[in-house]
Amino acid sequence: MKYIVDRLKEPSSWRGLVMIATAFGVTVNPELLPSIVAAGTGLAGIIGFAFKDKVQ
Repeated sequence: MKYIVDRLKEPSSWRGLVMIATAFGVTVNPELLPSIVAAGTGLAGIIGFAFKDKVQ
């Protein structure tokens, strides 16, 4: 559980989840492909902007 919580603190994990959700949305409703891709890309960008990167 700690591993999952630690991963959820990383922006790359959130971007990955958005990309996975976007991909599943494409297969569920292909007529909305442009909207799904635009929303997923925008959400990934917001996550990348909002979350602080870890400096090691």
